Amino acid sequence: MPKQSVSSFHPLAKGFHWIIAVLVFAVWPLGAVIGFIKDDAKTSFYLWHESLGFLVLWLMLARLCVRFLKTPPPRPAMPAAQARLADTVQWALYIALIAMPVSGFLATNAHGFPLQWFGLIPVWSPIGKSPDIAPVISAVHYWLSWTIITLVVLHVAGALYHRVIRRDDTLERML
Repeated sequence: MPKQSVSSFHPLAKGFHWIIAVLVFAVWPLGAVIGFIKDDAKTSFYLWHESLGFLVLWLMLARLCVRFLKTPPPRPAMPAAQARLADTVQWALYIALIAMPVSGFLATNAHGFPLQWFGLIPVWSPIGKSPDIAPVISAVHYWLSWTIITLVVLHVAGALYHRVIRRDDTLERML
């Protein structure tokens, strides 16, 4: 008996999802190793970390537009608490993946380093050099990184749970 076709997310939503996932898995390690890089090479790491992070911001905003304009496919039947947990993790990821690049952008500027996107495009900063608030914004950025890692682990664990344990079509909706 042939398997029923799965309702899936809009192709733009899928594209944004996977591009952002790849970028997050590139941006986080770049940021994590900056403290261990020799000073003469740090500028390149910062450039890529900041530029890719800023790209994540714009892609997340575009992804949210698609999310609001295109109704997601119905999810497979699951207990209400599980559905609430899935929604909470998803929306927390959306918020964190927007707040993270914003906090990084503001922290960089507050430390006195305006963003040159990919070394080509100067990006205006609403705050400029602000040494009094730079450590606070940097701390927010740091803790958001761990929040995102936790949320990604929960998100992947949920997808694997649905694929391996429940054997439903949750994962296929995004493939």
